Amino acid sequence: MIRRRRTGEEEDDVNVTPLLDIVFIMLIFFIVTATFIKEPGVTVDRPDADSAEEQRLVSILVAIDSDNRIWINREETPLEGVRVAVERLRRENPRGSAVIQADGRAHSEYLVEVLHQIRDAGVQETVAVSTRHL
Repeated sequence: MIRRRRTGEEEDDVNVTPLLDIVFIMLIFFIVTATFIKEPGVTVDRPDADSAEEQRLVSILVAIDSDNRIWINREETPLEGVRVAVERLRRENPRGSAVIQADGRAHSEYLVEVLHQIRDAGVQETVAVSTRHL
């Protein structure tokens, strides 16, 4: 048998290829299974409620600020454009629900009109109004 002697010039290499494969597979898995939340782009002062319930799988988030401006995806949207914007978001995630964040000082007529626009866009499962739980 021939034995090789280790010299100072030889170094042990660590093969990280399998580790990188596993990391990339996990990254792809998390990207595919993640539910991305759309932010409205404005902070609203939500009204208080005793009967608030937490909503899951929210993919459409619409905000109405104190000046009655409507925000979807960090962009101000006119009332007439809410339906088109919600339809676009609905195509991205058809199983998600919609939540309206209406400021406590916003006029309720805008809340009702946005609700009708969301329903007309095809969101029939769950449309909720966001509140703060007391």
